[in-house]
Amino acid sequence: MVLKNMNDLRRLLEGVATKKLILAAADDHHSLGAVIRAWKENIIDPVLVGDEAGIKNICASNNYDITGIKIINEPDIQKSVETAVKMVHNKEANVLMKGKIGSATLLRCVLNKEWGLRTGNLLSHFALFEVDTYPKVIAVTDVAMNIAPTLQDKIAIVNNSVACLNKLGYKMPKVAVLGAVEMVNENMQATLDAALLSKMNQRDQIKNCVIDGPLAFDNAVSLESAQLKGIKSEVAGDTDLLLMPDIEVGNVLYKSLVFFAKAKVASIILGAMVPIVLTSRSDSEQAKFDSILLAAAASR
Repeated sequence: MVLKNMNDLRRLLEGVATKKLILAAADDHHSLGAVIRAWKENIIDPVLVGDEAGIKNICASNNYDITGIKIINEPDIQKSVETAVKMVHNKEANVLMKGKIGSATLLRCVLNKEWGLRTGNLLSHFALFEVDTYPKVIAVTDVAMNIAPTLQDKIAIVNNSVACLNKLGYKMPKVAVLGAVEMVNENMQATLDAALLSKMNQRDQIKNCVIDGPLAFDNAVSLESAQLKGIKSEVAGDTDLLLMPDIEVGNVLYKSLVFFAKAKVASIILGAMVPIVLTSRSDSEQAKFDSILLAAAASR
């Protein structure tokens, strides 16, 4: 199965039990709007942890009916996050979502050694984009967690992302390892890492996907470009997942797709006990709703 658009995420959830989602520091307009919409569509059963007065004020001013939604009143932001994470740790939810807090605050709690959500795996960011100029949804990793990933980090990031894509119905997702050029250059570490990842995949050290690289961005997403450059590849022009060389390249691509290409986006953190909806404060309510869909589908 290949996802053609974000609506396909909704179809993946047909007949699937409603997921329990906990929204930490829940007094946030766009987050509440996305959560309430997902609740009304029977995708999630939410718990709102945060300043109850603030939550109710936002809901009243936006005509959100939250009758039937559980609210845990905790006005202190730090304590609200701790409460939410501990509930997930105790298996009271399938999805954790960030509300009106900085990412660092949430992640410190997620990584707590006593009651956090560690699994031993590297945490990594995973995003899906629906772009009008590409025939299917394309995934991008990592644009928000790992600053300058080593080869070992990239292996973990690929494994996280491939496992997620497998849950979304991709049997053998095609992974393009990006560099500035499509040839191995000993002075460009990204191309060396790409060649090693490709060979490891060929030797079945990285499973359940097809990896090729280094590929420049145009080769990865345009078959015509790959053919003009004489690149023979199962991945080139038909990529399912783009692996970024570092966070700066990833972050620029992410925001370029959103603000210039007007792409739809859904994003989550992988590698913890449950998927974490950790969207940017500048992300739209629609992006947060689609991220909830992605998290629900990834927790099947």
